Amino acid sequence: MGTAIVIGGTGGLGLAVATRLVARGDEVVVTSREVERAVATAAEIGPGVRGLGVDLAEPETIAQSLAEITEVDHLVVTATSQVPNTLDNFDLAAAITAHTIKLVGYAEVVRVLRDRFRAGASVVLFGGVAKDRPYPGSTAVTTHNAGLGGLARTLAVQVAPHRVNVLHPGIVGDSPKWRDTPNHPHLPRTPLGRLVTTEEIVDATEFLLRNGGVNAQELYIEGGVLAN
Repeated sequence: MGTAIVIGGTGGLGLAVATRLVARGDEVVVTSREVERAVATAAEIGPGVRGLGVDLAEPETIAQSLAEITEVDHLVVTATSQVPNTLDNFDLAAAITAHTIKLVGYAEVVRVLRDRFRAGASVVLFGGVAKDRPYPGSTAVTTHNAGLGGLARTLAVQVAPHRVNVLHPGIVGDSPKWRDTPNHPHLPRTPLGRLVTTEEIVDATEFLLRNGGVNAQELYIEGGVLAN
């Protein structure tokens, strides 16, 4: 129970996490780049949920965007930009945006809110298994997800005794992006014989938020695909 901020909480895994935190009784704030989407999604999730417009691609605006937040027990940062990028067709602007969101933006959110962390507060940053398993077009995604481990470790030292961890989801089989793709290439390489689920990612997020002994770690929820 407490006040939870979900940066990027209006869609995908961020929305699933926000919905779970509301169901367990937390006061939740969800953010999106577009304030209208954030407010509308907050209303859909349930009474008392707040929506804020926060654009991690413009880190100089983050402090003002989060000014009304007065206390934080849980901070989950899922925002991302996944425009495909390769060296052969390198989109410089897209690469700058992606890295700004994941590395500069994530760090700035923690910096802005750290003085509002309550006792026992913790942070979960979202990465992904592209960190260790690049795919065509993942030049930016692989790079910034790999950087999150280092970011979490330095943040954990600087915001101590508050905790900072990274969650690296695998391909989420029941997500809107993949649920209609039954023969995903990861499937034959996954020892579970199936892709991971949204519920498993949400449960892992809750674990990292609540377990006081886990700090400056990277947790993989990918069904063992990296073992193959």
